[in-house]
Amino acid sequence: MSRNAESTAFRSALEVIRAVEPRVADAIGAELTDQRESLKLIASENYASPATLLAMGNWFSDKYAEGTVGRRFYAGCQNVDTVEALAAEHARELFGAAHAYVQPHSGIDANLVAFWAVLADRVESPALKKAQVRQVNDLTEADWFALRRELGNQRMLGMSLDAGGHLTHGFRPNISGKMFDQRSYGTDPATGLIDYDRVAEAAREFKPLILVGGYSAYPRKVNFRILREIADSVGATFMVDMAHFAGLVAGKVFTGDFDPVPHAHIVTTTTHKSLRGPRGGMVLCQPELADQVDRGCPMVLGGPLPHVMAAKAVALAEARRPDFADYAQRIVDNAQALAEGLLSRGATLVTGGTDNHLVLIDVSGYGLTGRQAEQALLDSGIVTNRNSVPQDPNGAWYTSGIRIGTPALTTRGLGAAEMDQTAELIHTVLTQTTAGANADGTPSKAKYNLDAGLADKIARQATDLLATYPLYPGIDLS
Repeated sequence: MSRNAESTAFRSALEVIRAVEPRVADAIGAELTDQRESLKLIASENYASPATLLAMGNWFSDKYAEGTVGRRFYAGCQNVDTVEALAAEHARELFGAAHAYVQPHSGIDANLVAFWAVLADRVESPALKKAQVRQVNDLTEADWFALRRELGNQRMLGMSLDAGGHLTHGFRPNISGKMFDQRSYGTDPATGLIDYDRVAEAAREFKPLILVGGYSAYPRKVNFRILREIADSVGATFMVDMAHFAGLVAGKVFTGDFDPVPHAHIVTTTTHKSLRGPRGGMVLCQPELADQVDRGCPMVLGGPLPHVMAAKAVALAEARRPDFADYAQRIVDNAQALAEGLLSRGATLVTGGTDNHLVLIDVSGYGLTGRQAEQALLDSGIVTNRNSVPQDPNGAWYTSGIRIGTPALTTRGLGAAEMDQTAELIHTVLTQTTAGANADGTPSKAKYNLDAGLADKIARQATDLLATYPLYPGIDLS
C-alpha cells in the first residue's frame, strides 16, 4: 500500500466517524499521537500494520458465524469461511502445526477452549462415552450430573504467577483456578530459572491431567522437550501458552527444544504481542484434539469475530514473509542490549538478563515498589507495566518489579544504540524517584516523589529519541 493510500484510508475513516461522534474520532487521533511520542515498552503490546488494522473495519463485523468452516449455524457465511480458512492455513504453515483454530477472541478464550478440549477428550466418564455427547441437547439430567462429577476437581500444574506464569495458568481468582485442583511450580530462588527436576518431582507427586508450559514474565527460554517428557511420565496432556513469544517461534528464533509446537499436545497464543497482529487468540493442536478444539464455539465462545479473523489472516500472511524472521531476531537482540544497558548502570534483573523479548527489573533496589516505578516512568514518557518478581513481598498489586519488552520499539526500527539510551532514561527516572508517604506519615506503596521538571525533560528526550523512527510514517491525519 502506498503512503498516500494509507493516509487517505485513515483520514477518510476518521471523517466518517467524526460526522457521528467527533469525540471518538478525536480520541482515536489522540491515541496515535500518544503512541508516536512515548517509549512503548510494554512487553505484551506492539504496532499492527495498516493492512491489519484496516482489515478489522469492514462488513465482516456484521456477520454471525457460529460453527466452523462449512458447518455454520447461520446461512450466508461463505465469505467468512474464506477468511477463516485462510487464517488457519497461514497459521498451520507458519508454525508447522497439524491443526489451527483461529476463532478465540483473546488469549484467555484460547486457554479456555484448550482446557475444555482436553477435559472432554481425556476424562473417562459414562456421559462422555455416550454417542449423543456430541449433541449437547440430547444429554439427560443424569448424563449432566455424571459429567459434572467427572469434570470437577481435575488437576493442573502450571507456572506460578510470581515466577512469571499467567493468571490463566491456575491463579485462584481466575476461572482456571476454579476449574481445576491446581498446583504451581516456581523457579530456583537463587537463579530465577526453572528447575526441571523440581517440576518433574511436583508432577510425580501431584499427577496432573494438564501440565502447562509458557509464561508472561519469564525472561528466559523454556525447554519444551523436557517438559513434554515430564508430562508423558505422568500421563498428562502437555499444553503450552506461547502468547508472549509466538513471534519468536514464528520467526524461527526459537527452534528445536525451544519451539513448543512439535512437543506440545496443544498450544495457545494471542495474535498480537510479538506476533504483531490484531488483538485475538488462536489454538494449535495435534490431530487427536482437533474435533474438540473446533467445538470452541459454542462450548466456550460466543459468535466468532469474522472481521478480526480477516485481520488475523493478513497478519499471519505478513509473518510468513522473510523479513519477519529478521524482525523476530532483532526483538531478542534489542532485549539483550536493553538488559546490558540496565545491568551496566547497576539495575537488578530477574535471572540476570534475558533470552527472549522481555526484561524484568527488580525495582526494590531503587527503594521503590513496582507501582511507584510504573507511574514515575509514565510521567516521563516511558510506558511500562508493574509485575511481580519471584517471592514478591509486595504481592500482585503493588509488586516489586517492572516488566519491559522490545517488540514495539523494534517494529519502529530502534536498535542496540537506542536500547542503551532507553536504559539510561529508565535508570535516571528510577534513581531520581523516591517513595512517598501517606497522610499519617507511614510509608506508601503507591505514592512517590519525582521532580516534575526532570520528568518533563526525560519525556522530551524520549520523544527526541523516537523522532528518527516515526510510527506509521505513511499515515498523515492532518
